[in-house]
Amino acid sequence: MTCREAMESLAEYLSDALPPERRVAFDAHLGTCPDCVAYLRSYEEAVQMAKGAFSLLDDIEPGDLPEELARAILNARRTRS
Repeated sequence: MTCREAMESLAEYLSDALPPERRVAFDAHLGTCPDCVAYLRSYEEAVQMAKGAFSLLDDIEPGDLPEELARAILNARRTRS
């Protein structure tokens, strides 16, 4: 597996959706490629940071936000779905 192939399979890898033979190839690639290991770690950290940022929004009451910001957040959430 090449670095490009690994990165193209990253989302499936992290969601445990890779077929077994691809998972073995992915894991083998990680065993020999420190750059991909570093990228995987930074990707996982970025996902966790993003989840943490969005979870902060769950604690905010609608009246606490300026109306324009609330609309922008709701529109952004709709476009991601």
